[in-house]
Amino acid sequence: MGAVHGCHLKYVGLSALSVAGYAALTSEQLLLEDAAVILAQGLRSAGTASAAAVSAAGSEGGGAGLLSATAALLHLSTKAMLGYSAVLNGGIAVLFKLRKGMGLIGKDPRTGQIPLWSYLIYAPFHVPTYVYTHIHTLAGKSKAAKKRVPVASEVQPGWWVGGCYAHELNRSWGGIVDLTVEFPESCFSSSESYLCIPTWDGVPASPAQLEEAATYAAKARERGDVLIHCAHGRGRSTTVMCAALVKAGLYPTWQEAFEKGIKPGRPVCKLNSKMRQALTEWQSDYVDGRKMK
Repeated sequence: MGAVHGCHLKYVGLSALSVAGYAALTSEQLLLEDAAVILAQGLRSAGTASAAAVSAAGSEGGGAGLLSATAALLHLSTKAMLGYSAVLNGGIAVLFKLRKGMGLIGKDPRTGQIPLWSYLIYAPFHVPTYVYTHIHTLAGKSKAAKKRVPVASEVQPGWWVGGCYAHELNRSWGGIVDLTVEFPESCFSSSESYLCIPTWDGVPASPAQLEEAATYAAKARERGDVLIHCAHGRGRSTTVMCAALVKAGLYPTWQEAFEKGIKPGRPVCKLNSKMRQALTEWQSDYVDGRKMK
């Protein structure tokens, strides 16, 4: 989510918490079942009650039975949701590591919107992701934060790196490169063009995708400012911005683009080892390789 290292571990954690909750409810259910057996045995050993007592108990038992059924249904539903959350978030963590399944969430590559069915089916993924990102963004903008992090930063004239809350800038864009799988595009209507390259948090675009995004961004810059964003404006977006600044002729290598062109304007930007590897391969295949031909 907010970091660029070990992002899959957050979903491993969500899966583990769901498993713990499921186990706790299962243990509670077993205890209740044992108590019910003991109670039934006690009643049988005490004999039968009088007809009047039975009649009185029957008149009150209807309401108690309804409450018991409602509690049982709630208990079962919670267990089912926790079990599903454990499987879903565990599976997504695996997909993070494999760099596969980016289309699973159903994001529309043309408009950047996420369909309603995705929110319903993948609620255990969407809800914690949205909550974490919202809190993380608010914390970064807070005056109490040691280092305030704007929703987007202009790292070079007309070149912006940011997160999924960049719409708060209320700017018009010549082009937008969206690297998120997990969020709908909120700036689509304020941009002349849009390119979606969905990637899991912490997972870089491939060298071929970097070339596509860099070429698109360089052309879009001719029409106006360019926004390249992921969820928090730290890793995925920085990776593409490195390639874009090289493609635009501002820096000869992605390393210089990162250290001189991006970090000074947005110090929170980071690159993990996979991002650096993807950029190195891109530089070799699409920049240095073409110079030698």
